[in-house]
Amino acid sequence: MEHFRYSLFVMILGFIAIALWGWYSSSGDVTMVIKLVGITAILAIMEVSLSFDNAVVNASILKKWDHYWKMLFLTVGILIAVFGMRLIFPIVIVSQTANMELLEVWNLALNDSASYSKELIDYHAEISAFGGMFLLLVFLHFLFDSEKELYWLSYEEKISKLGKIDAISTLIALVVLMVSSSLINSEHEHSVLVAGIWGVITYRGVQLIGTLLEEHNEKLNSAAQTVAKGSIGGFLYLEVLDASFSFDGVIGAFAITQDVIVIMVGLGIGAMLVRSMTIYLVEKETLDSYIYLEHGAHYAIGALAIIMVLNTTGLHIPEVITGLTGVGLILISLYSSHKHKTSGSVD
Repeated sequence: MEHFRYSLFVMILGFIAIALWGWYSSSGDVTMVIKLVGITAILAIMEVSLSFDNAVVNASILKKWDHYWKMLFLTVGILIAVFGMRLIFPIVIVSQTANMELLEVWNLALNDSASYSKELIDYHAEISAFGGMFLLLVFLHFLFDSEKELYWLSYEEKISKLGKIDAISTLIALVVLMVSSSLINSEHEHSVLVAGIWGVITYRGVQLIGTLLEEHNEKLNSAAQTVAKGSIGGFLYLEVLDASFSFDGVIGAFAITQDVIVIMVGLGIGAMLVRSMTIYLVEKETLDSYIYLEHGAHYAIGALAIIMVLNTTGLHIPEVITGLTGVGLILISLYSSHKHKTSGSVD
């Protein structure tokens, strides 16, 4: 429970805040208060189910960081995750895509949440294209990692050799983007294509920043290298990764409720729990004990990327299927890890 004490504290505060919000907005209707608290709990559970694979991947990166940067990710990072990606960023998206002022969109979100929800859902294809391309590159980079020494499935070792081909991941991602954008109606084809390209640029941009930092850090002492690498390059990568995971959660939340405050608090509680899970996995060295867990998480990311790409074509995949797919792949990897651990054989 030690790793989850901050999450539990935030959860309690969140439920109290929603209870007060429900009491205020309904003029003291107890039934409405109970309803909003229940919806908040559902949203938190949905966020955890959609982002558990995110926690595993985050843990694989964070295990190399010192305690200070782990806590920075848990504190400052959670503020960015909750307020930035689950409240501010959707408002920015609506503002840019609908050509509206930020303050106008903010007022729309608070006072006419139905219209705000419609605006956000209308541009779901563009949002999915950006997030889908970023997540697809995360998966392909892992799949084609020629320096990887541990393989889960039999074909992985052979296919990883393709990683020696320059920009193979980017090439595949762009082909997927071109094919998917050609399957949608002409009205959104250009904007989906542009959004997807920005997803590719963002991934490569984050990689570039990390590379430049590593080259710069060669001139620094070892302690400074650790700090610089953990605080800027890795932190930025994890935040963009979290943003890509949050898109479908925000969109799916509007299918449950159109109350922006409830959505922000519910997803925020879930995001905080995911952060605590990440720290727990690192501190308990779970990835070392369950060796295929990281593989399962990346396959879950690949599945989510494919689902988001399919969403760009107008084929809506229910969020419950998205969540269950990710959790299912992770459970399979846990089973394989346990089997390997007890038998001492590689699957």
